Amino acid sequence: MRPVLCLLAVVLVSSLVGCGQQDVSPPSDPDADAFGHTPPTEATGAALALRMKGLPLADPADREEATRGLVAQADELQIPGAGDNLVWNRPAYDFIQGPVPDSVNPSLWRQAELNNLHGLFEVTPGIHQVRGYDLANMSLIEGERGLIVVDPLGSAETGAAALAFARKQLGDKPVTAVILTHSHVDHFGGTLGVTSAEEIESGSVRIIAPAGFLHEATSENLLAGPAMARRASFMYGFRLARSPRGHIDSGLGKEPGRGSTTILPPTDIIDRTPQEMTLDGVRFVFQYAPESEAPAELMFYLPEKKAFCGAEVVSRTMHNLYTLRGAKVRDALRWSDYIDEALQLFGGEAEVAFASHHWPTWGNARIQSYLKRQRDTYKYIHDQTLRLANAGYTSQEIADSLALPPSLRPHFGNRGYYGTVRHNAKAVYQAYFGWYDANPAHLDPLAPADAATRYVEAMGGAASVLQQSQLAFDRGEYRWTAMLLDHLVFAEPAMTEARALLARTYDQLGYQAESAPWRDVYLSGAYELRHGAPPDDAPSPLEGAVALVEHIPVARFFDAMAARLNGPDAADEDVTINLVFTDLGESHVLKIENAVLHHWQREPAEDAAATIHLTHGFFLRLLLGQTGLREMIFSDELEVDGSRIELVGFFSLFDPMKPNFPIVTP
Repeated sequence: MRPVLCLLAVVLVSSLVGCGQQDVSPPSDPDADAFGHTPPTEATGAALALRMKGLPLADPADREEATRGLVAQADELQIPGAGDNLVWNRPAYDFIQGPVPDSVNPSLWRQAELNNLHGLFEVTPGIHQVRGYDLANMSLIEGERGLIVVDPLGSAETGAAALAFARKQLGDKPVTAVILTHSHVDHFGGTLGVTSAEEIESGSVRIIAPAGFLHEATSENLLAGPAMARRASFMYGFRLARSPRGHIDSGLGKEPGRGSTTILPPTDIIDRTPQEMTLDGVRFVFQYAPESEAPAELMFYLPEKKAFCGAEVVSRTMHNLYTLRGAKVRDALRWSDYIDEALQLFGGEAEVAFASHHWPTWGNARIQSYLKRQRDTYKYIHDQTLRLANAGYTSQEIADSLALPPSLRPHFGNRGYYGTVRHNAKAVYQAYFGWYDANPAHLDPLAPADAATRYVEAMGGAASVLQQSQLAFDRGEYRWTAMLLDHLVFAEPAMTEARALLARTYDQLGYQAESAPWRDVYLSGAYELRHGAPPDDAPSPLEGAVALVEHIPVARFFDAMAARLNGPDAADEDVTINLVFTDLGESHVLKIENAVLHHWQREPAEDAAATIHLTHGFFLRLLLGQTGLREMIFSDELEVDGSRIELVGFFSLFDPMKPNFPIVTP
């Protein structure tokens, strides 16, 4: 079966966390764990000791704020999903306590301990947060009639569980409004876990979101979804054990939750600053912050409570200007400017600041200091990257030389638990200059496998490169070791000694990383060098996203379909197909010419090779992979006017999705 339209659909990062791990092979190192990860070396221990020097790891301030206001905590926080699957498994992280393992950066271990804290917390009278039920927080604001939910988490299951737990403590109050702070799935995917379409239609519940929310929420991963999802499996360590040598945290929280991704269209839009609105008797002053941490984002202030919600524009970590799963780079200057705007608007009187991740900050002086450091972190990286670029430094040279100033560096809220100075500086460079650094040698380099073969030959052959790599590893030069062995593995992918040493190298780089995504990327690379990429028959990432897919305009799927057209195969094709959606009252014309797919929403073309009559529901089943090409063409739920043979030929020109392509091997 060669699914076609199912290749078009948005691939949700959080839906992929359910992909199972392959059977592990016996570790070759007797000291390796069950997944093959080898022990930390003396060089790793020395590197960690040097990096932690002067960092006040024992400072209790964050723990005091992270535990402040605890109302209640679940004894066993596991949220069931379909069948025997768990949507959320908090006990998997029970190992994060006590002395820091020598396989974990102590600063990251500290962040993982703080992110382990879970339960219902009082932020200030009338505002509570449920933390530790998903990657994000759910905030609850008490109104005159019920609860205003801010960010209903990433799935219907986690959202419903968090709200149910809060109601046990706060009373069975109805939800009167839902605020979706931005267009990332961990902040809206649980919408149908806290309200329903019927409640929205009746007007008893309002949904507030920033302008452009629905478009951004349903389209961010559409065109590049398969590649983003595969890369996200490295960034979040989906295949890693939850253990001291595996995944321990994501920096923002424990991990993206699993479960059913849902969404509902907003009833109220925030599109300016300041924008006042009263919800269930509570006065809000909204700040519109597009193109910051998300393409569509808002923050808000509650004047009567002197409480500022920074959404995900501010966090207890340095955030990503570029996310390792792959996405358009974020505007560091606008990001910094929005924080400064919040300071000017609300900073003078706010007494508590809370956000979509982590724990709040109390006291006006501490809030102002915190916001200024967040603001200046992004602006410093932006300004200094440009200063060095304008002096002729390349992206990599800037990344290697740039460090935050002493006034920012030791504060844990600025540490690189999620984003890092290194890859954020590269993001700023990319935003202004793109991939090319002006060096002619980098204008048209050889492809990785071809270059690798020639590098290995130039360095005296595979045995010589392996020997040099072992010497570099023994010296603790792991970045250089990885560069050498990457060439060797791409030139000789079946060379087990090279793969094993590169895996050991990635282990050490992972153990040293302060950034949780960097750790997961390195350890995922090590895992796949030992065990291979996931099987191609892994579950469809769309299976839990039906409620989201329903809201994606049909035309957007044809954009994604165009990105799957096999250009060489379609070079001599000139064919037109009509799609008529019988329940939507709309028709679309698809045409291939010059090896490009075009589409228009208009009346059916008279010269089409075939016209398909189908319902939107049947179309969605195709997207979800529940119906394949043969079943689609010959289904009783689909009428075809014209040649079914030409229809089969048309759809055969589109490549199948390969969601689990190799990353650390050719």
